[in-house]
Order: sequence, then structure tokens, then C-alpha cells
Amino acid sequence: MSESDLKCIGILTSGGDAPGMNAAIRAVTRTAIYNGFEVKGILRGYKGLITGEIIPFKTQNVSNIIQQGGTILKTARCPEFMTPEGRRLAYENMVKEGINALVVIGGDGSLTGARIFAAEYNLPIIGLPGTIDNDLYGTDTTIGYDTALNTIMEAVDKIRDTASSHERLFFIEVMGREAGFLALNGALATGAEAAIIPEIATEVDQLADLIQNGFRKSKNSSIVLVAESELTGGAMGLAERVKNEYPQYDVRVTILGHIQRGGSPSASDRILASRMGEAAINALLEGQRNVMIGIDDEELVYVPFNKAIKNQKPINRDLLNTVKILSI
Repeated sequence: MSESDLKCIGILTSGGDAPGMNAAIRAVTRTAIYNGFEVKGILRGYKGLITGEIIPFKTQNVSNIIQQGGTILKTARCPEFMTPEGRRLAYENMVKEGINALVVIGGDGSLTGARIFAAEYNLPIIGLPGTIDNDLYGTDTTIGYDTALNTIMEAVDKIRDTASSHERLFFIEVMGREAGFLALNGALATGAEAAIIPEIATEVDQLADLIQNGFRKSKNSSIVLVAESELTGGAMGLAERVKNEYPQYDVRVTILGHIQRGGSPSASDRILASRMGEAAINALLEGQRNVMIGIDDEELVYVPFNKAIKNQKPINRDLLNTVKILSI
């Protein structure tokens, strides 16, 4: 398909929602319209593509949404899209609606689905990294990460007020099943004593390390951020271990949960989403396909789906040391 065949662009948000998705929907819609394309919004992610929940989008559909959390297009998990039959239905609905290209806003699973779909039906698809976990390779930051980090910071600041009134060890569980970015940078931003993250869970016993080296007597309370991963055991698992192995400590657990996904996006997330949304349409105009828009040192880049999904994004291990040094 040449660029001249491109007439109608479909947009969907998939997987877990992230603050800034609406800013991205707005930017994609308006840039597409500016360039003479028709736009269709697909509701509930890939599910809506299969069930045909598709609506025409005009510029007013995206008015007054840049400041809203969540996604006006809604999102849903969609096991059917993982089957060839499901993808065939999705493709037939695209053809019926006259959609020639897709912009998919989501995380790892969403872009994996996009890669398979694009290959099967030779479709131009552009991905935008929308996930609070910041775990997509090839981009310094993902849409939603900054807002989630700020939410964690505000919550931990409040917990610290009560923690310092009692002599306790607080485990605060944050999101990040495969990746410790929120826990690690959250710990730095809040002056926490440590971050327990999946990336090094198999290398060291992070709890023993913390209690033997890092948990000092000079402070009356300590706050530790824990990524929700099975590898770390999560905050509940760690608290259980402390009760059994270090019964002298009074432990409290707070699980921040879905509060981290919500809220009005930060300025950084709105700007990032707006820039990436415009870049998605520019990528299609340039004849790009099956790439994710990333940001590398403030420059927008195209990252092939294969690379974005398969490669593990490394954490900056120096930061673990920084947390340790600054908590003495």
C-alpha cells in the first residue's frame, strides 16, 4: 500500500490504561485530520475491532480531553485477538470500515498483538508506548510513567508522615510486574531506604541485604518500595518473611494498587503524548510501518516492533547505589 492509498486511520488503546493516553488520542486524531485523513476511533481495544465498535472521529470528539486520565476509547483485555480467527474478524471489520492503517496505544502485549496482526495482513501499524511501567525498549520514557511516579511520590510522602510517628518498617508495593523503574525512581524521589526490584531478584537476597546492611538503628522508621513482581515476592511476601526471620521488626504493608494508573496526566506526559501522537501520523506519511514511536534523548525515533518487545529495557544499576548512599 502506498501512502496515497491511505485514507482512513483507526486508533485504539489496549491493555492497562495510562495517564496521557487521551492526550495521545487527541494528537493522533488532529494530526490525521490536519493531513486530510479520515479518523475512526475503535472502542475497547482489539475487542472493539472484533465486535465492530468503531465510530467516526472528528476534531470535536477529542476536545477537552488532554487533561483527563484513563482513555475515552476504553480498553479491554482480548484473548480472542490472540487467535487467527479473532484477527481475521478484526481485519474484516477494518476493511468494512475502510480503515487502511492503525495507531495502537498500549504496552508490551498490545504491541505484540500489533506486530502479529501487521505481519498477517500486511497492514501499516504504528505503536505508541502507553504504559506506566516504562518497560518498553527503545524509548527513554513511556506515556503515563511520569504521572504514575508523581502519584507514588505523593502517596509515599503521606505515608512517611505516619511512619515517622511510629517505629516501623514500611513496605510499599508499587506496580511493575517485570520492571523496577517505578520502585527504583520512586525510592529516589521519596528518600526511601531501599527499592526491591525484579531485575536483581535472582542475584541477591534483597531483603537480607537491606536488613543486614541498610536498615539502620539511627532511624525510627524505614520505608522500602517493592515492585509487585512474583520475583520480589511482593510486599505481602516480604512482610511474611520479616515476621518469620526478623521478628524484632514491626512491619506494615501498603499496596498502592490502581491509584497509580489514575489521575490527570503531568505536563511531561501531556507533552510526550502530544509529540508522539503527531509523530505517529508523520511516520505513516513517510511510509513507515510496524514501528513504535520512541523518545531517545529528547529526539523522536522509530523503533521496530521486534526490538521494542523482545529486548529487555535495562535499569540503571547506579541508581540502586545512589538510593543506598543517600539513605545513610
